[in-house]
Amino acid sequence: MSIEHIATAVVVVLFLVFIAEPISRWIRLPYSVVLVTFGFIGSELAVKSGLDTGVRADNFQDLVFYIFIPVLVFESAFKINKKLLLKLFVPILFLAIIGLLVTATLAALGLYFGIAHPVGFPIMAALLTGAILAATDPVAVVARLREIGAPERLSVLLEGESLFNDATAIVLFGLFLSMALSVEHSITVSSAIGQFIKIFVGGLTTGLIAGLLTSWLARVVKSDTMTGVLSIMLAYGSYLLAEAIFQVSGVMSTLAAAMVMSVVLNRHSGDTTLMKADYLWDVTGHVANAAVFIIMGVTITVSMFEERWLAMIIAIIAVLVARAISTYGCLSLLGLFQREPVDLRGQTVIVWGGLRGAVALALALSIPTSLDYWWTIQSIAFGVVLFTLFVQATTIHLVVNRFGLSD
Repeated sequence: MSIEHIATAVVVVLFLVFIAEPISRWIRLPYSVVLVTFGFIGSELAVKSGLDTGVRADNFQDLVFYIFIPVLVFESAFKINKKLLLKLFVPILFLAIIGLLVTATLAALGLYFGIAHPVGFPIMAALLTGAILAATDPVAVVARLREIGAPERLSVLLEGESLFNDATAIVLFGLFLSMALSVEHSITVSSAIGQFIKIFVGGLTTGLIAGLLTSWLARVVKSDTMTGVLSIMLAYGSYLLAEAIFQVSGVMSTLAAAMVMSVVLNRHSGDTTLMKADYLWDVTGHVANAAVFIIMGVTITVSMFEERWLAMIIAIIAVLVARAISTYGCLSLLGLFQREPVDLRGQTVIVWGGLRGAVALALALSIPTSLDYWWTIQSIAFGVVLFTLFVQATTIHLVVNRFGLSD
């Protein structure tokens, strides 16, 4: 695409982001649903008019991993309520790591045996899909829970789980993708586990150091504007440092760096600095999330549903069952050792509130087209995300009201 086309695309995306919110309030549908619909309708009109949108399935990988992912992860980690996060850290971490691994494994097995096509959809394809679909993004649900007055504890559990399981899922996805692309090398289970720990912990360490150094610089310069500039630099710099230099998880690095900077600013900076930084990341994260949903709408084709509808249905069932087993199992087991366990009603809300969104889409769009099954994985991911947006997000209030959890 030319520079003029790129600039035009940016303006169009920002305009759609601007008008989507009032329209979503008017028709009472989640904001993300409206964005996806805009992207799909706009793409169809462009194609019928003979215009080339420039959107291709094979040109998203670098855009997703080096533009969208650092922003999405940094914004979530920077904005989350640290006090409530610390209070609920054990159940959140349990859901984000143990629960995610269980969900990814069960969903992968359900897909592999449900599709039952080892040649066209091998076990590695199932594992990749399981890792993609294990990442939750409850933005629409959390906003709806706050509107109806649901317990704040449930909102924080969903937000915290999403923050940490996004990072875990992306690390897991990266590991499986490297295994899928390394056809000449056999990778054992022990080496895979070792590689996972190295990538995970290495990224965490890199982010902690980068976050501390950048926070020190922010305290030295004592400028609200420069603090905002440093936070953007940290979001991308910590990611690139981990991925390109140390070959560890850029996601974990960005996550740790964002949380460190947020804590330091909260303790040593004035209210004005925090307000400006929060506002900066409100806008940046909002645009990044919206852009991913619009891109999803643009890349959706009718042929996805004509050719892969059965795989989508199998995936939706597999993910729902896997999510239920992992959530009920993890929280019930953990509840045996807690003073205030999450009851069955809260667990059900968490199960139904586990939407798939921006991160799942970003990972699906980054699947290399050199893999024979990329189209199937992408179609499955889109089908599951659309189900969570159009069904789960629009009915979560019914679940909450059914259990008497709203004000």
